[in-house]
Amino acid sequence: MTRRPPLGAAAVWEAVMATADDRCQCSDGLCGSEHAKTGSRCIETTARGRLIVAPLDLTLSDVAAAAVPAEDLRAWCLSCHAKAHKRQLAAQRELKQQAADEPLALF
Repeated sequence: MTRRPPLGAAAVWEAVMATADDRCQCSDGLCGSEHAKTGSRCIETTARGRLIVAPLDLTLSDVAAAAVPAEDLRAWCLSCHAKAHKRQLAAQRELKQQAADEPLALF
């Protein structure tokens, strides 16, 4: 596969890929995998497949994510992005559930 930026925001994509060295920046279990065999970082690259650009906080709304500065964006392979998004949503739901389960203070 060839390294080809998306049609929109190509300059941002290029800047993020340059910082990421054209490699998925998922590391340390963000997607649920420790990537133990690859130095704690995903091995997917632009040479092997498509990488996308997204913020570290994948629970942001589309509007909030679009406002994230380029230096705070990360390169993600599609697999790590989907798994990390699912994990972050589950963690967010758990926090909301815990907050709802806490008894209200009487005083």
